[in-house]
Amino acid sequence: MHSYNFVVEKDADTGLYVGHVPGWPGAHCQGESLDELQKNIQEVVAMLLEDGSPKLESEFVGIQTIKVA
Repeated sequence: MHSYNFVVEKDADTGLYVGHVPGWPGAHCQGESLDELQKNIQEVVAMLLEDGSPKLESEFVGIQTIKVA
């Protein structure tokens, strides 16, 4: 079993949650709830893995917070 990090954002226009796996083209989807998004991203990743292990273009490291005056 493999683990992948994915980024979650909420689209201001549609209200949908949007997720993508950083560095993995094609590994993205959306859902009306966080539970639906997680289910959908699992399905997308499983489908993409049928073609073999991905060659990620980048690696998710984390997020940082900055303060701007």
